[in-house]
Amino acid sequence: MSDIPVFDQTQQKTRQWIDFVAREMGSTDAQRGYVVLRAVLHAVRDRLPVDEASQLAAQMPMLLRGFYYEGWKPATNPEKYRHREDFLQHIARDVPELDPAQRERAASAVFAALDEYVGEGETSQVWHALPEEVRALWPGKG
Repeated sequence: MSDIPVFDQTQQKTRQWIDFVAREMGSTDAQRGYVVLRAVLHAVRDRLPVDEASQLAAQMPMLLRGFYYEGWKPATNPEKYRHREDFLQHIARDVPELDPAQRERAASAVFAALDEYVGEGETSQVWHALPEEVRALWPGKG
């Protein structure tokens, strides 16, 4: 642990998100949880309008927010795809070892984490900003 409490706190909260996603994926592997969380958050971020992507980030622990923003090019967002397969292909670019069913499970795992750790109002806004075919991957919404 560091002697800077805010760093300890963000590390702990980020680890909770990572472990949650790993469990939802049927794993205890934190590295797998991290890779999946990052890939799906990037796919979501790139589809959201810039303001909505920023509002979602504001709900995340500082460390998680850092890798959420990594590589972001707001001038090119939002991406305009409408289909589930396009969303899943975005995930596949970051995690090519996932088969199509695992990509769907990854999306659902991260959506469940958003429900767990982000306020209902914000998750509702994100859900509404996604294409209908992608929203169908979000467990318990609809």
